[in-house]
Amino acid sequence: MENNKYILLWLEAPLQSWGSDSKFGRRDTLPFPTRSGVLGIVLCALGASGEQKELLARMGLPLRQTVISCISAKETKQGVTKRERDPFLTDFQMVGSGYDDKDPWEKLHIPKTNDGKPAVGGGTKLTYRYYLQNAVFAVIMETPSDLAESFAFALQNPVYDLYLGRKNCVPTEFIYQGTFDSEKDAESRVLSFMEDKNLIEDFRVLDGEQSEGDMMMTLNDVPVQFGTVKKYRDRRVTVVRS
Repeated sequence: MENNKYILLWLEAPLQSWGSDSKFGRRDTLPFPTRSGVLGIVLCALGASGEQKELLARMGLPLRQTVISCISAKETKQGVTKRERDPFLTDFQMVGSGYDDKDPWEKLHIPKTNDGKPAVGGGTKLTYRYYLQNAVFAVIMETPSDLAESFAFALQNPVYDLYLGRKNCVPTEFIYQGTFDSEKDAESRVLSFMEDKNLIEDFRVLDGEQSEGDMMMTLNDVPVQFGTVKKYRDRRVTVVRS
């Protein structure tokens, strides 16, 4: 949109996880960052807790979010090719296992219902959590010009810790990589960064339905309300492979 700015975020870490419809027992991840996850990073940086309905409304559709997935390059006799992407990591966890319900201290760690009764199905809960390994993404986030400066400052001086989907997904590169007047200018910075890191583009995720693309999908990841009761809207995206 005219007069909007474009903030470039660089998401790089040993582990990332971007859930869109996960339940307690199975915490899936998409192969790319969600819109709610990216806005969650910005709100953490701002120290903005609670519902944040007004700010989320300003950052909602039709503002664009473009994700560029990067992967390590390797040279072969046929030229430069992509390295194989690391497989998903599955982490199996048991919550509340092995505690003695007769011990007052240990009993506190056993899952219960809201009224203090034993949890449905017993005290131990099993979860499977999925992660991307060694993933790298550039995210170009269209932002109203009057918000861009405060976002940029917060991302460089965050109030809360920033993480990539879950709190154990700690970034290994500075997330904020600049504010630009156009998406094209931001892409130029991405290409320069990729060259410095010996990366090439794997795929990109574009808002809306495009004329060309390997896959189109609907995601329920546009946040309308955060806080205790979260609400989301749908959006259509197209995944275009390089």
